[in-house]
Amino acid sequence: MAFSATFFTSSSPSLTLSRKTHRPFCTRTSNFLRPLTVRASTTLDYSKASVDDKIPNPSKTSNWQWKYKDDYVNIYYEEHERESSDPPKNILMMPTISDVSTVEEWRLVARDIVQQVGEVNWRATIVDWPGLGYSDRPKIDYNADVLETFLVDFINAPNSPISGSGNNLVVFGGGHAATITVRAVKKGLVKPTAIAAVAPTWAGPLPIVFGRDSSMETRYGLLRGTLRTPAVGWMMYNMLVSNEKAIESQYKSHVYANSDNVTPEIVESRYALTKRKGARYLPAAFLTGLLDPVQSREEFLELFANLEGKIPVLVASSERSPKRSKAEMEALRGAKGVSKFVEVPGALLPQEEYPAKVAEELYRFLQENFQSEV
Repeated sequence: MAFSATFFTSSSPSLTLSRKTHRPFCTRTSNFLRPLTVRASTTLDYSKASVDDKIPNPSKTSNWQWKYKDDYVNIYYEEHERESSDPPKNILMMPTISDVSTVEEWRLVARDIVQQVGEVNWRATIVDWPGLGYSDRPKIDYNADVLETFLVDFINAPNSPISGSGNNLVVFGGGHAATITVRAVKKGLVKPTAIAAVAPTWAGPLPIVFGRDSSMETRYGLLRGTLRTPAVGWMMYNMLVSNEKAIESQYKSHVYANSDNVTPEIVESRYALTKRKGARYLPAAFLTGLLDPVQSREEFLELFANLEGKIPVLVASSERSPKRSKAEMEALRGAKGVSKFVEVPGALLPQEEYPAKVAEELYRFLQENFQSEV
């Protein structure tokens, strides 16, 4: 989170914030500034990966117009694929939801996977959520249902960039994105052929620490309302979130496992995202739990259990996630509906901090479930 919040439970619905340390309320960073070159082969050999000083360029970048109620929202997306005469099988990669969420977190993983020359020609599409990254950030009442609706529309709309995927789509999601995807599948709103949940989460930064009884929900509402106000909200957001010290502290404390991987370039890049018009609206909802797709661990496990015997599901738990988040990931070990459970290095954003290892596990999962279909 972008600050240390101290809540005093009293009879009045007042909210006291103590600005002791800066911990932005998000779960990300990017190591894409130091990509790895991987040899193309049917199996990934990361022992022979080397450092490359080029940022991986997507094959295509564009915007898709999402119709929400009576308005259109520009949605940024990019595609990664290699030249091939074989028809591609599609992977949709959804960024972890946070105040500095961006497609950049998946770029190296996408590049590593699509470069593989195997029985399946993989194409990856990475999309920024509305209200985050390089997508538009309108002042709407963000909640888990809104984001679920967006995900369903992006997958199913006739004019969607992945509309030709049909029932031939694999979805990778980080954090809350993974859980929102699983929830949409449980409802029958989308029908992917497989899901990979990387460091999956379901509780926002404040609810996972302070709980969500009625007293706390009142305080969350006050904070959320303040952050959304025209003048005071922007001032508070700048003070608590949109500053480089806060972002750096966040990444070093719980987003990355190794603070040495947090470079000035990463901090500057993410700081720029917090300055985009409308930057504070969705993070205010995430911080206070409005984007939580479920309300308890029992509901979390039930979502995955519903997928038992229907589609392959990989859960990649990160080794050094914060204690409370780690406990929720570990609850999925051996859980019903989870086909495979692995551990990867990193904290809340392993796909950016350790993209090679995450790509290795994801590609192995793809090989295990799809190569025999060709």
